[in-house]
Amino acid sequence: QVQLVESGGGLVQPGGSLRLSCAASGMIFSMYVSGWYRQAPGKQRELVAAITSGGTTNYVDSVKGRFTISRDNAKNTVYLQMNSLKPEDTAVYYCAASAGMLVFTTESQYTYWGQGTQVTVSS
Repeated sequence: QVQLVESGGGLVQPGGSLRLSCAASGMIFSMYVSGWYRQAPGKQRELVAAITSGGTTNYVDSVKGRFTISRDNAKNTVYLQMNSLKPEDTAVYYCAASAGMLVFTTESQYTYWGQGTQVTVSS
């Protein structure tokens, strides 16, 4: 049974940093594309960043230069390092994964989802 479990969310002041982690189980993690999505209140869920098993990445324009997605296949974990956080980054962040070798950028391409972790950026 495939499971994705996110951690690392919380409350942070504007300009601060957080590191999200997503631990995967029940899959051959190195064969999966991973992504981070977020959903703010009243808004659609959007892709934040995605990474292939080989390390190819994709970012939404609003986080480029501030967020970094990475993965450790030996630990079955994908990370999202978030720096220079802004109030508009406030959202529930979801980890997603799907078998494949290319970067996936649409929600329907992801098979497995975590339960989400809340990130709140506020003073």
